[in-house]
Amino acid sequence: MAAHPARPPRGARRRPPLGHPAAPPGGGAVTPKGRAPGAAGGRAHRTGPLVALAVVCAALFAAVSVVVAVRGGAPLPVEQAAHDWSTAHRGQPWRSVARVLTATGTGPVPYLMAVLAGLLAGRGALGRFHAVICAVGALAVGQAIRYGLMELIARPRPPAADWAGPASGYSFPSGHSTTAVLAAGILVWGVRRYARRGTARLWCALLALWAVAIGATRVYLGVHWPGDVLAGWLLATAVLALALLAEPFVYSRRATARHPGTPSP
Repeated sequence: MAAHPARPPRGARRRPPLGHPAAPPGGGAVTPKGRAPGAAGGRAHRTGPLVALAVVCAALFAAVSVVVAVRGGAPLPVEQAAHDWSTAHRGQPWRSVARVLTATGTGPVPYLMAVLAGLLAGRGALGRFHAVICAVGALAVGQAIRYGLMELIARPRPPAADWAGPASGYSFPSGHSTTAVLAAGILVWGVRRYARRGTARLWCALLALWAVAIGATRVYLGVHWPGDVLAGWLLATAVLALALLAEPFVYSRRATARHPGTPSP
């Protein structure tokens, strides 16, 4: 006599047969909302690393700030050595290259990058508008935090006689370095939601190199101490991590666009 297939427990949800529109790819289990197991935990899975990144960067920034405050803004020996080296190695064409490159780390360029990020991430006119507002807002908030900390710590810049480029205000943290990392990170956010994975990784690498180069030019041109640049990078990274943590509350993922065939990041 042929054995009858075992009946599922009473109240259990039956899995649709393969080929049914409600069946998941590969015949996997179906959750109450029709999603594959683990999809709901994707957001929680990335929350922990983002929180850790924000805490570590904020703690390191605080440590550097304390060192600067305790020393009254005076440079550490390694900072002075880096400054002396830069003043002694400013031949052409590197000085002109540094001036052109450093100019892209301030003014309209970072905000244009934020606008581009929103246009890439959004879906439809309203979605793009919302994404642009969020991207520009994140950049503006980060710059406002940097400006407040700069006025609070009030570290003097290197001697003006050593400057090889324009500068204004206090030195710590570096405004160009902070803004460059913020703008690069925001544009990475937009690119990852539009481009294919290989293309997105390439742009991530290029944008990271650009942000690092902006910070290096500030030391090379003699307008910042190395600690100012390091603090700007740490502050911007912490702000970006917090912005990603706040993303589910201020920006709906339904408004994001993805290039056809792009895998989830």
